[in-house]
Amino acid sequence: MSTDKKVDNKVDEVIGKVKDRVGGATGDRDLQAEGQAQQSKSNLKQAGEKVKDAFKS
Repeated sequence: MSTDKKVDNKVDEVIGKVKDRVGGATGDRDLQAEGQAQQSKSNLKQAGEKVKDAFKS
């Protein structure tokens, strides 16, 4: 996995966590759901990149 993609995916994950927690704290279910979706998307991207790396070896 390239370093740029790792950083981008980690940033997306962190932003998703922040949205999830802020949404939960403020009662904004839309923001909370958006954060959870962003985290899931980031985790899937990270998993996909790990699979690609495994096949490169």
